[in-house]
Amino acid sequence: MSSIPEDLSIVLIRELEAFQREIALFPDDESIWRTVPGITNSAGNLALHVSGNLRHYVGKVLGGRDYVRDRPTEFGRSAGTRREVIDEIGSAIKVIREVLPGVPEDRLATMFPEPVMGVQMRTRRLLIQLPVHLAYHLGQAGYLRRALTGQSQTSHALPLDPLRSDG
Repeated sequence: MSSIPEDLSIVLIRELEAFQREIALFPDDESIWRTVPGITNSAGNLALHVSGNLRHYVGKVLGGRDYVRDRPTEFGRSAGTRREVIDEIGSAIKVIREVLPGVPEDRLATMFPEPVMGVQMRTRRLLIQLPVHLAYHLGQAGYLRRALTGQSQTSHALPLDPLRSDG
């Protein structure tokens, strides 16, 4: 039977791969940086944000990886290619694959080493929050792409096959 960190890793990777597909569905590089009235963040910014978030909290804080997060740039960037953004998401996938499955279950009951947005919480709660946060922004990016392009094509964001039981 798999551990909770392994299961969360599967879910996070599934969502990140869906985000890569979502970015690839945009018709050109410029459109990932556009918004519609009433929407603050572009799909490109949302993708950079979730990638930076995971690379920081999982990679750096839990895994001890060398990473310096630049949250203002996650939200402030306004140009770049779809390939660059997809590669940033790929860096988050790599960190999740390498770090999260190795987190011992007894670590889940300990306090997360740093507050998140000023809130101190147990590691388990942070790890549960991460896929929820990611899915929220993935949904935003999907709706934004559809609003910008008028195309209803799906990125198949929630495939169940990756969740298939291992026994």
